[in-house]
Amino acid sequence: MPATPAQGHVVVAPDKFKGTLEGAEAAARIAAGIRRAAPALEVRELPVADGGEGTLAAALAAGFTGVPVKVAGPTGLPVDAAIAVRDDTAVIELAQAAGLARLPGGRTAPLTASSYGVGQLIGRAVALGVGRIVIGLGGSACTDGGAGMVQALGASLRDADGAELAPGGAALRRLAAVDLGPLVGSLTDVEVTVACDVDNPLLGPRGATAVYGPQKGAEGEDLVVLEEGLTRWAELVGAATGRDLRDAPGAGAAGGVGFAALALLGATMRPGIELLLELLGFDGAVRGARLVVTGEGCLDAQTLHGKAPAGVAAAAARAGVRVAAVAGRLELSKDEWRRAGFVSVIALTDLAQRPGDSITRAAELAELAGERLAAELLAR
Repeated sequence: MPATPAQGHVVVAPDKFKGTLEGAEAAARIAAGIRRAAPALEVRELPVADGGEGTLAAALAAGFTGVPVKVAGPTGLPVDAAIAVRDDTAVIELAQAAGLARLPGGRTAPLTASSYGVGQLIGRAVALGVGRIVIGLGGSACTDGGAGMVQALGASLRDADGAELAPGGAALRRLAAVDLGPLVGSLTDVEVTVACDVDNPLLGPRGATAVYGPQKGAEGEDLVVLEEGLTRWAELVGAATGRDLRDAPGAGAAGGVGFAALALLGATMRPGIELLLELLGFDGAVRGARLVVTGEGCLDAQTLHGKAPAGVAAAAARAGVRVAAVAGRLELSKDEWRRAGFVSVIALTDLAQRPGDSITRAAELAELAGERLAAELLAR
């Protein structure tokens, strides 16, 4: 029997199911299942992100307008990217320009990968006349401290011979002079906010190189080279600005792009999901709702530390609305997910008839999960 809807709508607000469903498709499929079980119920789709990959797509799904931009990818080859704009705000996803997924053939370039394209995205947003730029930092392929980003915005970084530095973190060891040039005034009237969920400093055992370098292909001597480059970068940026922010929480994010954003763009950092929910209008969407359904590819211990579903659950709780989740895999105990605020969780692996179905049939199973949640939670 279809569930009979009571007063109030449902908000479906999942993050992407990495490798299987983008956030918008996950939202559409879960919503379709809910509508099948409760056809008279209003269901609103609001895919979310936590500042990493999927941030741009979430902004576009929420009504931002996409502006195509061709920029340099992490290895310098041109890539087609975009920014999302609404009113006075532009949303930039670092991974669009300098993400691991932008590496040609998936081949890592730990010493030479650059954030130059991120600066090009920022420059395009500034040219559009926006007053606020939000940058999601997740998924970086580079460990260049954001040097490429600021070069794209007009800063000049030169070696002892006066030549402009080549791209990448390794070249920073040869840095002799920092001339901020046009960068100084380019963002005077623009508020820059970074969506960031890590508190790593730039250097040291918890820094950009040690923690994230191996994920980008750095090992052995590469790690030494990159750490030396970032150390030199921090010293000269501190001398140029009069502020040493190498130890600032989040400076090590995205291979040190967080450091350059703080030290040279005047950025402030905020937790990713908190910032994105604000941008996407979550509080307005959830007002008067009777249920929120969120989700992601794997609900696990990391989820509880600032990832999208936990952020959605916290925001729903503040609004006094129940929240349930759909996950590709569930690695939390019932006590754990209940303490996190979920009234129900359905894993696609539990709905699958054969191993691998939760990947190959993810869309179909997400729809079935939505239907089951509706039957469980939305009947009178």
